[in-house]
Amino acid sequence: MAAGAPRIFVSHLSGVPVFDPNGDQVGRVRDLVAMLRVGGRPPRLLGLVVEVVSRRRIFLPMTRVTGVESGQVITTGVINMRRFEQRPTERLVLGELLDRRVTLVASGEEVTVLDVAIQQLPARRDWEIDRIFVRKGKSGALRRRGEALTVEWSAVTGFSLEEHGQGAENLVATFEQMRPADVANVLHHLTPKRRAEVANALDDDRLADVLEELPEDEQVEILGKLKEERAADVLEAMDPDDAADLLSELPEDDKERLLTLMQPDDAADVRRLLSYEENTAGGLMTTEPIVLRPDATVADALARVRQADLSPALAAQVYVCRPPDETPTGKYLGTVHFQRLLRDPPFTLVSSIVDTDLPPLRPNASLPAVTTHLAAYNMVAVPVVDESGSLLGAVTVDDVLDHLLPDDWRETDFHSEEAVGGR
Repeated sequence: MAAGAPRIFVSHLSGVPVFDPNGDQVGRVRDLVAMLRVGGRPPRLLGLVVEVVSRRRIFLPMTRVTGVESGQVITTGVINMRRFEQRPTERLVLGELLDRRVTLVASGEEVTVLDVAIQQLPARRDWEIDRIFVRKGKSGALRRRGEALTVEWSAVTGFSLEEHGQGAENLVATFEQMRPADVANVLHHLTPKRRAEVANALDDDRLADVLEELPEDEQVEILGKLKEERAADVLEAMDPDDAADLLSELPEDDKERLLTLMQPDDAADVRRLLSYEENTAGGLMTTEPIVLRPDATVADALARVRQADLSPALAAQVYVCRPPDETPTGKYLGTVHFQRLLRDPPFTLVSSIVDTDLPPLRPNASLPAVTTHLAAYNMVAVPVVDESGSLLGAVTVDDVLDHLLPDDWRETDFHSEEAVGGR
């Protein structure tokens, strides 16, 4: 949503229907889940609590919401049907924030929270609670209703976490502006008990990002202390190649049990990666590159490249294939590089500018062969195609580096003197 996105008061969302992209109703919104921050910063909206037909309440992340209006919510259609369980760092907006007594910073006057408003941040997929609708006067005073006004989140106290709190909730709040690799570095230096507490407090997507940056033994340690259903959720949120690497470190029975708990489509991708040798193109690749059909336009390609959750290496090129669009695709036709997308008009078909000269890799190509290929063609990612011509995935330079570095490279201090220019 662009700058100037509409502000929505959460009371208007209570009970509204949730639809998938085909227009079929999934359920109804029963609450919203937010994470408080330190220092009076507006809370981040994590997702919605949706009651489905069976009356089960599930969690719908905001990353899987494509539209929010007063009368309806539209999703990507990919929904995890496991029962919602509130985490220590989470607050239910309707159930816990409304009707609370808070204090106006300017006057010190106590007010009652009647409603809060959410808004999507410009050029991002994140949502925040940025306004509060409050009423002055004593709580429950019906005869004399005080003045009602809308104020910014920072204009009141009584919600946000203490700056110097020591609980996992406060520590997680301080992590929000840190890169996953830096959060991983903090977790690496915590005791196993404290590490487990913090991991349990992180949301699934954040924990997945952090796990990908931790040494393998700590990944296994943290995953083993999660409830199995939660562990499966986190594995689903990880990149398939990273999830496969982690699962390959587990005993066969544990691995199979977690794969069974995962969503079938996610599990299928991971099983396919596990079928390849670890140090081959098939074992290194991700199964989620940007795939476009020949009749897609440059505008379509740039819209996909702009997705915030893509790594720079994956966003550097798109792969043109015949249907189906999911890997393994139909016949692989070639690659279109990001720089070429910037040079051609938006209405240009990607099939007319595709690069067919770059040879793809076979899934059994060795790690040295993959490294040589990337270096020879000055690429940050390379397609992996099977003998039938279907695109299986893409190997990115970051995954290659991960396998070329010493096994204990993640054990080093990310904030070493060399890393910060000797400061």
